[in-house]
Amino acid sequence: MNSIRNIAIIAHVDHGKTTLVDKIIDACKVLDERKERTELLLDNNDLERERGITILSKNVAAVFKGIKINIIDTPGHADFGGEVERVLKMADGVLLLVDAFEGPMPQTRFVTSKAIDLGLKPIVVVNKVDKENCRPEEVQGDIFDLMFNLDASEEQLDFITLFGSSKQGWMSYNVKMRTNTIEPLLDAIIENIPPAPYHEGPLQMQITSLDFNNFQGRIGIGRVFRGEVKTGIDYALCKHDGSFKKVRVKELYEFEGLGRAKVDQVGSGDLCAIVGLEDFEIGDTLCDINHPEPLERIKIDEPTMSMLFTINTSPFFGKEGKFVTSRHLRDRLFKETEKNLALRVEEADREDRFNVYGRGVLHLSVLIETMRREGYELQVGKPQVITKKEDGKLLEPIETLVIDVPADYSGKAIELVTQRKGLLKVMEPKGDVQHLEFEIPSRGLIGLRSNMLTSTAGEAVMTHRFIRFDSHKGDIPSRNKGSLVSMEQGQALPYAIDRLQDRGKFFISPGDQIYKGQVVGENSRDNDLDVNLIKGKKLTNVRASGSDDGVKLAPPIKFSLEEAMEYIKEDEFLEVTPQSIRMRKIKN
Repeated sequence: MNSIRNIAIIAHVDHGKTTLVDKIIDACKVLDERKERTELLLDNNDLERERGITILSKNVAAVFKGIKINIIDTPGHADFGGEVERVLKMADGVLLLVDAFEGPMPQTRFVTSKAIDLGLKPIVVVNKVDKENCRPEEVQGDIFDLMFNLDASEEQLDFITLFGSSKQGWMSYNVKMRTNTIEPLLDAIIENIPPAPYHEGPLQMQITSLDFNNFQGRIGIGRVFRGEVKTGIDYALCKHDGSFKKVRVKELYEFEGLGRAKVDQVGSGDLCAIVGLEDFEIGDTLCDINHPEPLERIKIDEPTMSMLFTINTSPFFGKEGKFVTSRHLRDRLFKETEKNLALRVEEADREDRFNVYGRGVLHLSVLIETMRREGYELQVGKPQVITKKEDGKLLEPIETLVIDVPADYSGKAIELVTQRKGLLKVMEPKGDVQHLEFEIPSRGLIGLRSNMLTSTAGEAVMTHRFIRFDSHKGDIPSRNKGSLVSMEQGQALPYAIDRLQDRGKFFISPGDQIYKGQVVGENSRDNDLDVNLIKGKKLTNVRASGSDDGVKLAPPIKFSLEEAMEYIKEDEFLEVTPQSIRMRKIKN
């Protein structure tokens, strides 16, 4: 097969990217054999399906009219921005997928700017034109303005636009002319995306992504930029410090459908996976051993947030999890760094404590959620923002925050963000929705999402991405309510909770097992209060009229993992087990 098209898909969270790739796979009859098929083949991890986001980039290869199309799926969330830039290095063109109602979103802008800087040719797909109130022609104009503002070249601005609905499986050049197939899009890819160039000469292949399995170890994934890579031959691996290392390619795979096929050689322009390189990093170049010429290295996003991970030391230790020791925790965290590149792990002051650095609360919460589902028990501290010192000045990460909120709630949204040192940069109406853009310290984002959703009746849509380190903005008000802390271990009784309802709100239900030091609720005042929730009613034969009414309890507050991570204070831990999430005070 001579002709190859390498195309990356760019889209904001929930604009239909993964569904579109599914339909392309169907159209190319990649999975002829299957009898039944589950939805969303690409988002194949449970977390991705539940949250409706792509976390890890994946590769798919489909053959249409004798031409191989390598489709590279990119994450849409800024916390996984570390994945995006590397992925684009493998592509010759991009498919820019935009919702026909929402238009280009801030994170679409972030990834599109990277694609334009790399000189990639775009094809625009305005998706979900079957939605109510959609505005496909306006959105097409918005995309042109976006590209123009990002200094796109004339060739890039002369892009092809297709309209359609990936959910219903059709694409067309005219929004009024509905077809019944997705093939116009595949034709557009073949006609408009340049074929991957074949460069003869000594091998140059850059590793842009990692995979790992227990049988083959680390697997390097990347694109062959020049020459050919073959199995059983010695090559030079060019490292980040300029040194060279002799390596041998043991096994070689090319992408075929949703999987990989073992081959003996892969030529220039194609993507492949290599087994046998052992000690390599993202950005390393595999070269001819006699002509080692490294390619320009890839930069990876710096982490902006850190959390302390430690073993579970609560009285309920080991009751629910399979993996509870510091050795289990250490092995699992360091294994995660094998392929999660925006993540860094360092051993802290004690051997059972680890500082884990990531791109944001979502990035770290996905790791914690994955670990608890695998059977791990652990405790984590409050997320801390990473600061730097330069020329004696303290610097902190600053992010762009974009909020789309109904006009009635825009005042409340602005008030919440400005309290956290946010600076309003853009305010413009988009139909019934107010579009707000701020610059805000990363610290100000911790705990903001839950407050924002409460204040806007769940209507606000928030996205943010890191832009730079800047001078420290001073103190930001944090949670001003204290905690209700259990003083005893046992079963919480409805009578005891009822007696204390005027003291605050509770996070537990009657009948729950609690322990000494567990945070069981939020105090109505700013101090912590020790409470006894296992104290029952004195059973005497004396009755008083009016005092023996039935107990009426307010429902407990239930936190998601991210909400609990953002809620806890500096002197509290979050205990995470396969079945429970509990907050507790740290014992000195």
